[in-house]
Amino acid sequence: MSVLPIVPFGESILRKKAKPVETVTPKIAKLLDDMAETLYAAEGRAGLASPQVGILRRVIVMDCGDGLIELINPEIIETSGEQEGAEACLSYPGYHGFVKRANYVKITTMNRQGETIELEGEGFLARCIQHEIDHLDGVLFVDHAQGPWLFADQTQDKIPLLDVIKLTNQGL
Repeated sequence: MSVLPIVPFGESILRKKAKPVETVTPKIAKLLDDMAETLYAAEGRAGLASPQVGILRRVIVMDCGDGLIELINPEIIETSGEQEGAEACLSYPGYHGFVKRANYVKITTMNRQGETIELEGEGFLARCIQHEIDHLDGVLFVDHAQGPWLFADQTQDKIPLLDVIKLTNQGL
């Protein structure tokens, strides 16, 4: 297993749509393993989508506090409720914004064995699922941020959200 470099905001790959995984091959299994190692090596982590490590496949790893979750070709099939809270991204470390998301999601996804399963989540898990699936579609949390600012985690200094969005769209 390897810790992979995390692609920073401003790289055009983060704005591209990831391709579906046709079958779970040894290469995809290794990607899941490497992504898990990368996730656990990162500070302040909850989830990681493959575009964040430079690979345009519909693959996600997450750990929202109850152990590793691996998602392949996840699709949201149901949502309900609403929550608003702070959200951050490993591709833009040190900053957060406030984002509205559904409070409950149900998804279909493939597991490592290539079986299609359903997964439900609410609260923080639902937030993580939605954030990471957005990455697979080239959507970033700043696209959903409420208000005109992002905030520095350490100092709470404000930076204009519009400047960050311009950064995330460069090279397109």
